[in-house]
Amino acid sequence: MRDAEERFTAKGAGIAAIGLGGLEYARHFREETKIAFPLLVDEDSKVHKAAGLLKGNILHLFRSDNAKARKRAKAAGHRQHNFGKDPFQLEHPFQLGGSFVFGPGNVDRFAHVSETFSDNASMDALLRAVP
Repeated sequence: MRDAEERFTAKGAGIAAIGLGGLEYARHFREETKIAFPLLVDEDSKVHKAAGLLKGNILHLFRSDNAKARKRAKAAGHRQHNFGKDPFQLEHPFQLGGSFVFGPGNVDRFAHVSETFSDNASMDALLRAVP
């Protein structure tokens, strides 16, 4: 998202991310990744539940699509970040993500609910959803 932020703001859109880690983790993640958009914390997974996001399980870690995604991410210089506390102490350690485009107004323009850890909406699909 960081690398595509200008493409969204050029269309008048804003970006926000919601993570499961604690505040200290969010602060460290923001500094390390140099994101400028809001990074919100949902330690109790309330937003994730309200959005109907799915949960993975330990077997998802061994899926070939996830292994390929990890390899691509590592080659691009990305790495897995620590939650700042034991992820198994989180209410949902295998919480999957999602991507959404809302508004303007009370309008849902795009929703992508991840089915695996490597299942993310493309930036092009998200940008097409911005009016």
